[in-house]
Amino acid sequence: MLEFTWPYVFLMLPLPLLIYKLMPRAPRQDAALYVPFFSVLSRLQSENENLTSGRLLNLICCSLIWLLLVLAASRPQWLGEPVQLPSTGRDLMLSVDISGSMEAQDMVVGNRQVSRIEVVKAVVGDFVERRQGDRLGLILFAAHAYVQAPLTFDRETVGKLLAEADIGIIEESATAIGDAIGLAVIHLRTRPENSRVLILLTDGVNNAGAVSPEQAGQLARTENIKVYTIGVGADQVVQRTFFGARAINPSAELDEAVLTQIAESTGGRYFRARDVSDLVGIYEELDRLETIEQDPQTYRPTRVLFYWPLGAAIIISFILALFSIPWMSLAGKVRIDDLAGDDDAESDVSNLPEGGKA
Repeated sequence: MLEFTWPYVFLMLPLPLLIYKLMPRAPRQDAALYVPFFSVLSRLQSENENLTSGRLLNLICCSLIWLLLVLAASRPQWLGEPVQLPSTGRDLMLSVDISGSMEAQDMVVGNRQVSRIEVVKAVVGDFVERRQGDRLGLILFAAHAYVQAPLTFDRETVGKLLAEADIGIIEESATAIGDAIGLAVIHLRTRPENSRVLILLTDGVNNAGAVSPEQAGQLARTENIKVYTIGVGADQVVQRTFFGARAINPSAELDEAVLTQIAESTGGRYFRARDVSDLVGIYEELDRLETIEQDPQTYRPTRVLFYWPLGAAIIISFILALFSIPWMSLAGKVRIDDLAGDDDAESDVSNLPEGGKA
């Protein structure tokens, strides 16, 4: 549907005519004049008729240019068909740790050991695909926390940004859990109270950032944001060396006590993912979060069209200027040449011998 943003601009259409009517004109004075070169003026009369038609064409073009400019100033736009946005769902902010420790290969897929970040991308990516009707956002954190995707219904983009998140795009030497929670609170606190959810996944302990996890958890509780925390990493891995095999705990630095405290204080839960099946089960459980009704919203795609009449007005103006100026100069030159030729003829006649014969 065509719509004009500022339709009152069309009131300017008669403005040039009004200016023309109000413009003062010099008084007309009739006078008689004897013209000895009447034949030359007769020829110019026919040329003036052509010039009059040219002036009419100029008037039409100028009127069309003014109409197009007024049309462009009204800002026409095309409104598409209404698109119904999802009316149920949660506002889910996903916060994913991409510090250097997430490269640890203590997860087993089939008979192959893979890194934690690879498993997280696969499992969380499937979770994102299933959350139809939710607004999803993505925060990545290591030594600092950044919003990679604000809250949006575009699940495809969120999943793509998660898949492209590599270790090293943020300083990977530390983990700022408190900053990640605080940043999520900033983006969730303006959303409806019963729909604010943060899912935070990490494999370490907070050792960077301006805000401690405890302070960030209190902030989340104040803003009625439910926080689910996930600690990822195996409890035991057999490491083979030249001196033999020994069992190590790759998740020794995981601060489960703080993660549990944050989750329980906000009404959420803490989950422990030691392998791929644990992580899949956790996100399946999170997938069963209760939905709430929200106000239905519609969206109409809009395409602006003002540049079409504006471009047409510029093109017509250019063509009018291109063809008008040379023809006006040529017309003036023709008049001068004719008058000069007539004067030469009269001088030739005056120089004839008496009796009109050469």
